Amino acid sequence: MFSRILRALHLRLDGHHPWMATLFITLTLACALPAQAQMNISPPEIAARNYLLLDVTASQVLAAKNIEEPVEQASLTKLMTAYVVFDALRAQKISLTQTLPVSERAWKMPGSRMFIDPKMQVAVDDLLKGMIVQSGNDATTALAEGVGGTVEHFVKLMNDQAKALGMNDTTYKNPEGLTEPGHLSTARDLSILATSLMREFPEYMHYYSTKHYRYPGTPEANGNNRNLLLFRDPSVDGLKTGYTKAAGFCLVSTSQREVPNVGQRRLLAIVLGADSENSRATESQKLLNWGYTAFDAVKLFEGRQAMATPSVWKGSASTIQIGSHDPVVVALPTGSAGQLTTSIERPDPLLAPLYLDQSIGTLKISLGNTVLKEVPVVALEDVSQAGFLGRTWDSIRLWIQ
Repeated sequence: MFSRILRALHLRLDGHHPWMATLFITLTLACALPAQAQMNISPPEIAARNYLLLDVTASQVLAAKNIEEPVEQASLTKLMTAYVVFDALRAQKISLTQTLPVSERAWKMPGSRMFIDPKMQVAVDDLLKGMIVQSGNDATTALAEGVGGTVEHFVKLMNDQAKALGMNDTTYKNPEGLTEPGHLSTARDLSILATSLMREFPEYMHYYSTKHYRYPGTPEANGNNRNLLLFRDPSVDGLKTGYTKAAGFCLVSTSQREVPNVGQRRLLAIVLGADSENSRATESQKLLNWGYTAFDAVKLFEGRQAMATPSVWKGSASTIQIGSHDPVVVALPTGSAGQLTTSIERPDPLLAPLYLDQSIGTLKISLGNTVLKEVPVVALEDVSQAGFLGRTWDSIRLWIQ
């Protein structure tokens, strides 16, 4: 049934009248508004001061509470520390096998530790495990000094990166997350950071799913990842826990499950200010399970699939295929009927020359008057300019319409 609807959708998009600046098609499907658009679907009761559930695959917020409120970051700070270190690895400024010294400052760091000391030279790979799996503040400081030269310069790199990512309500004062005035972020900004981290550095995401790690010679009891969901839900593969008295118990968790028609579907849950280690895991699991059961993910188009073939004027071809770089997926409430409206807004007429990947317009996916998401639409092929006679003829045709 769904495939027939999609075929009808594609046919309606292909039909085009030159004077139409916006192409509309309407189909009936199960549909969803993101939480900020006041859906009728209510999330479960979540025992946390702030939370956010993001469908990463569909790029839609499914549930949210106080996501713009600045809060203590605790060890969620180490997500940005890792981002900067991964970026240095990508730029080949450091390597995983390279060893770094352990300074007195790193050795004396309070809080969670990897238990390294100044007698050691520790590989970057081990320091990353110590920072991510054990949440070691000593490992974090050693990495910050190794990449930034000093902790203070590394913190500047963190703030510069936050600004570049659009994390406008985040300020870093240190690389490890210990309480310090002004060291703040928001659930929204943390979602930007987490999704950027996963998208840009997939080769390093295995660190976040590592359940046990202990550097040789350190205490046996110190080796378990604090993310309890790694031990409870096989679909969970990250990301980071955090705790200070001011921040409460925090968790940024992500899960990937196989779903029909889409393949791997990823959700991201951010829970801030829970009252215990168990609570942050339980509330995060509650959000993830609700997201998978209350919503279906529906793929409307494959990446680089033609959404429409509008007319081209003054070109070597009479039409052009347009679409999206990436698959277009939308999250829709399970078992609920609604009317999902899609439209392509673009300039009309389209005049040659047009080039592969040139921006053509925007695909809007809406329910009623609420836009669920907007997707850039680009040219999927080149159309060169016609010769003199062809351009002249099309100019006459455009003038008489």
